[in-house]
Formats: sequence, C-alpha cells, structure tokens
Amino acid sequence: MNWAEIEGKWKQVKGSIKQRWGNLTDDDLDYIAGSRDKFAGKLQERYGFGKEQAEKRADEWLKAQHDNENVTQ
Repeated sequence: MNWAEIEGKWKQVKGSIKQRWGNLTDDDLDYIAGSRDKFAGKLQERYGFGKEQAEKRADEWLKAQHDNENVTQ
C-alpha cells in the first residue's frame, strides 16, 4: 500500500490512525484526508515531533498498514 492508495481508502483507514494516534481529532483526520504531508504536519503539531521524525512515523504507520494487509490476505 502506498500513499495514493491510502488517499483512496481514507475512510477505511481513519480508524487505524485514530487508534494509533489518539491525539488527532476527527477534524484533523478530515483535514489529512490521506495526504502524507498533512499527516506528518499534524503529527508535528499534536506530538511535537520534528519534521523528519514526523515523516518517519507516518511512513512507519504506512508500512504497518501494508504488513497488516499482507497478513490478512
């Protein structure tokens, strides 16, 4: 799964984001709408991460989604 696929499946993955990143609000999730840059920005804002750390965390979350998808298939 890549970020383009996440954008297309955003409604389905919002729950996973909310579960992992509880400080993100519903409004944050609506704003992010599957965008890696917006997601990383909100992680910076809500968790105090630096830009590189936020981008790394976003990509780690994406990788976990990909790994979970492979396990369930």
